[in-house]
Amino acid sequence: MPNSSTSTSPAENKKIILLSPRGFCAGVVRAIDVVKIALDVYGAPIYVRKEIVHNRHVVEELKAAGAIFVNELNEVPSGARVIFSAHGVSPAVRTAAAERNLNVIDATCPLVTKVHLEAMRYAKKGFSIALVGHSNHEEIEGTMGEAPECTSIVEKPEDVAGLNFPDPEKIVYLTQTTLSLDETRDIIAALKEKYPSIQGPPAQDICYATENRQIAVKAVAPLCELLLVVGSQNSSNSRRLVEVCEKAGVPAYLVDDKAEVKASWLVGVNKVSITAGASAPENLVEELIAFLQVEHGFGAMVEMEIKEEDVRFTLPTELHTIANLTPVGANG
Repeated sequence: MPNSSTSTSPAENKKIILLSPRGFCAGVVRAIDVVKIALDVYGAPIYVRKEIVHNRHVVEELKAAGAIFVNELNEVPSGARVIFSAHGVSPAVRTAAAERNLNVIDATCPLVTKVHLEAMRYAKKGFSIALVGHSNHEEIEGTMGEAPECTSIVEKPEDVAGLNFPDPEKIVYLTQTTLSLDETRDIIAALKEKYPSIQGPPAQDICYATENRQIAVKAVAPLCELLLVVGSQNSSNSRRLVEVCEKAGVPAYLVDDKAEVKASWLVGVNKVSITAGASAPENLVEELIAFLQVEHGFGAMVEMEIKEEDVRFTLPTELHTIANLTPVGANG
């Protein structure tokens, strides 16, 4: 038995808690595979409208492989092949693609497609739609486009007071898939208070990966002094992880990679937790861990698994048929 006076080295005192699940969700794996397979099957160039997923490193890797990213379809030559990103598009974008005779491969996440179908279904039934999400996010732009005449965007609980729907008995709320569970809960509560008869989707719109990663952050917050989230600044689900941790009273930072970690964040910190947004590659997490161990003396590491993930999505018909491929997805 060690003597009670035995001291431990600084490295032994400093620990990394690695969260699981983290990183790529099934929709992101599918979207990235769509671009890679399209390049293999058809060859470069392949055009992609918007970022295929919100991660700088992923986009740069695909650019190097021959993908050309554009903001709008008028940047794509007539008759060329274009991929729609995982965030989905509005009917107007699909119409524009048809008018330009573009060969479309749709990489929209199936969970985003679910929300689009809900919007279409409720609009046909004469419902007004309270669309909970961030107005400048591509996913909301696409969903809004399905029924703009009867949809109002709600970004925060305070927005509810300004809503004015024609029939308080025929209102439904739908949500962006990458929101904070807590923030969404507050907005829905405000909606229900103003409109007691409001309906919700048959199943939660917030995706499984977003929920699982937020639950993991909540679980680790009491055990760490700092959280580092690997992900790009324009990644909604990654930003929500930072907010969830800060709400729990623990400092948190969003970093694209190890180069963005500031030494000042680690002063006096002995327990740092690491997770990654749903569009962040695992190699960036591994590089961050090595950086903390080698450069900052975090000797020990434990993995904290909150929930196992085993979700897989089938590739778009255009690629699945041509390449004769099996479904793709992600494991935790």
